[in-house]
Amino acid sequence: MSNAKFITLEGVDGAGKSTHIDFIKSYFTSKSLDYILTREPGGTNLGEKIREILLNDEMSPITESLLMFAARSEHISNLIRPNLSNGVTVISDRFTDASYAYQGGGKGISSSTISQLKILVQKDLEPDLTLLFDLPVEVSIERLNNTRVLDRFEKQDYEFHKRIREAYLNIANENKDRFHIIDSTKSISDIQNDITKILDIITK
Repeated sequence: MSNAKFITLEGVDGAGKSTHIDFIKSYFTSKSLDYILTREPGGTNLGEKIREILLNDEMSPITESLLMFAARSEHISNLIRPNLSNGVTVISDRFTDASYAYQGGGKGISSSTISQLKILVQKDLEPDLTLLFDLPVEVSIERLNNTRVLDRFEKQDYEFHKRIREAYLNIANENKDRFHIIDSTKSISDIQNDITKILDIITK
């Protein structure tokens, strides 16, 4: 029986997902476990083209939602499902929880609309584990301003980022069997110890 898992990484911008992706990759490599790392929006040639539009071009919230799920549909069909079927663990930097947080919490698209798109595109596919990298909004914004050129989501105001964080925490609270909240204010070594403990359980 395949032990392939579908693992997703979520969190507010600046919470440190990128910092810990290399560590997660090294964990799977050290265990000689087959895995592929991908991201959303993106993951496929078409998905990456859509990503560029989403991160840079202004559009209505519903258009944004539809484009996110268009990229996700390609991602699921051409990368996620085929790899899982072949026994390869898929680690995705963001997935549908991000739509509930950003387009839902951030932009005001109703949960029912997002859920309809989710059913259409995902069917029965759900992550086995979601690591939510959590950070106070003030710290998130400070980190963003000090580390990189910002995309149009990262440039949004405090209230936008606050709504995203609240949405993520609500989703995590409603899905405690799948979510593990990572306190991103802790030291990198402490965070990596937490990640190791969680991955040790799911990869047994």
